[in-house]
Formats: sequence, structure tokens, C-alpha cells
Amino acid sequence: MRCSQCGFEAVQGATFCARCGARMVTPRPETKREYALTRILPSWWHFSRELFVFVIIVAAAIYCLATQPGLELGMGLMALAGVVLGMVALARSYTSWSLTSDRLIERRGFIARHRREMELADVRSIEVDRSVVQRLTGLGNVMIASAASTDFLIRMQDIPDPERVAEILRQARLKRLA
Repeated sequence: MRCSQCGFEAVQGATFCARCGARMVTPRPETKREYALTRILPSWWHFSRELFVFVIIVAAAIYCLATQPGLELGMGLMALAGVVLGMVALARSYTSWSLTSDRLIERRGFIARHRREMELADVRSIEVDRSVVQRLTGLGNVMIASAASTDFLIRMQDIPDPERVAEILRQARLKRLA
């Protein structure tokens, strides 16, 4: 180890330089930075019931605007449809899963936030589940179980292309373990 002050070659593990008395600085190991791999949002199909309600309200509003002389009921229904669509968009954007080089992070909620993290080194199993309807729409569920606890499970529901997401997760896990 070389002294940073005078350049004297000191004994390995020495705290102070024998020539100038300066404190020896041990080089720090290079730190690896965590980086984002992907962010996953639930599909719009996950909110199909709410979107069906939106379509029914819009149809009722159009019917009221076309047949009734007053605009109050039709405009009120249009405003309600806008609120329903806004709530669906908020619900979709406030449920997400982020995959980084070190961990999987689940975020849920708008007013009350819920965040769960799983280290990729702790991943025990990755399962992909697809129903018939999900296969027709290109969606699926991915369940990730942790080796740290038997009941710790992150479930990604109705996500687009679940096989690709599972493969990205497997590759990141293998890279993390290497």
C-alpha cells in the first residue's frame, strides 16, 4: 500500500505511514449502483368493469341529451362519466411494480400508500398464470415468492406480456446472484 502524502510503500495493513506519519487511507471497494430495469403497470383490461360502467354512463348521457329538452341530466351524467374515467386512470397509475437490478418494488394506493420490496437474491420462485380470457387479451398474472418468508408473495395481476416480465425477472435474478 502506497502513502498518499509522500509515496512511501508502507506495510500492508498499516494505519500510519512509517516515513511521514500520515494516516493511511484504505481504498474502498467499488460500489455497484442500482439501476432501473422496467416499470410495470396493470393493463386497462384489469379495470374492464369500471370501464363498462363508464360506457353505460356515457350512453345514458347521450340518450338524455338527445331525447330530453333540459341539458342538466345529460350534462350531469357526462360529468359523472368523466369522474369515473379519472378514477380509473388514477387507480391504474397508482398501482405499479418496479424492477431494478437489485430488487422488485410493489407500490399501491393513492391516499394510503403501500410499498413492498423483495431482494432479487431472495426470490424463491416465479410463476406465470394465465386464464383463457387473459390469453385472448395478451395478459396474465405473475407471482413471485420469497425465500426469506413463506407467506411473502408479490402478485402482479393482469399485466401485459407476463412471460416477458417473468424472463426479465429471471435474468435480473441470475445476474444479481453472479
